[in-house]
Amino acid sequence: MNQFLLQESSRELEGFPHIIEVGIRKNTTIQLNSWGRSVTVDCIRIYYVLEGKFEWMIDEHHHLLYPGDLAIVLPNQSLQGEKDFLDIGTLFWIQIKVECDPTNKSFSFKPWSGLSESESLTICRIQQLSKTAVLVRFKDAHTILQRIQTELCEQQIGYKTRVNQLIDELLILIARQSTHQNNLQRDFPQVFVKLEGALRQNLAHQWTVEEMAAMVGLGTTAFSEKVKNYTGFSPLNYLINIRISEAIKLLRKPDVNITTVALDTGFYSSQHFATTFKKLTGYTPGEFRKKDSLKN
Repeated sequence: MNQFLLQESSRELEGFPHIIEVGIRKNTTIQLNSWGRSVTVDCIRIYYVLEGKFEWMIDEHHHLLYPGDLAIVLPNQSLQGEKDFLDIGTLFWIQIKVECDPTNKSFSFKPWSGLSESESLTICRIQQLSKTAVLVRFKDAHTILQRIQTELCEQQIGYKTRVNQLIDELLILIARQSTHQNNLQRDFPQVFVKLEGALRQNLAHQWTVEEMAAMVGLGTTAFSEKVKNYTGFSPLNYLINIRISEAIKLLRKPDVNITTVALDTGFYSSQHFATTFKKLTGYTPGEFRKKDSLKN
């Protein structure tokens, strides 16, 4: 495997402002002091191990990588060698700029990507929520990286479109592999319990179906069907039921006012909360609180 390196200033990357770097590096000796703690705000770094064994710290978590393994380092995540050096071996990597949204810590691949907005969001959420920074035995990624290298070096007709398509394909495969690896030997009820726990921990967040689906590694259609079959509700109605059940717990605390209950459980206003609460329980929040206190 010949070594090569293309950086932002390289002629081959003209027309690809989103590609920071792509290359192959072969280390025949341990490279001391080659790793420092680095955080790249607007970049996804993807590394594929061709040869050797690497010990890395990705976002403060220890990982061992072997040939065929792929590592994903997201924006704002740190990457360094376990012992502050780069091990002997060969790496294939690509660094891709993304558009970061600091308000919800999400990122997207526009304007160069052909992914739809919902697909981009789903892939983003899967990677953010996944505890798997290393995908094992992921040889399909190597094939795509090789094709990207070939397109950039040969620059045949349509190569710019093809390179972007290949990057999209790589991101899709990474998301699917992450989902498969996370869900291996797990069934949906187990995943569902974890999903509900995560929703209850942050009910003030305005959850979307896309975000919930991404948390369990499914597309929105498959997720909606599973939720419907499992609970009898659509995902959003299921979420509303969770909000109301948590609101009931808070209403039983007399020192918490109704507006606070509404906002803490994800309703837009006390009026929205009161309307929804009465629709599902038959009482306004005030009526419920009064009735509950008399009962106790």
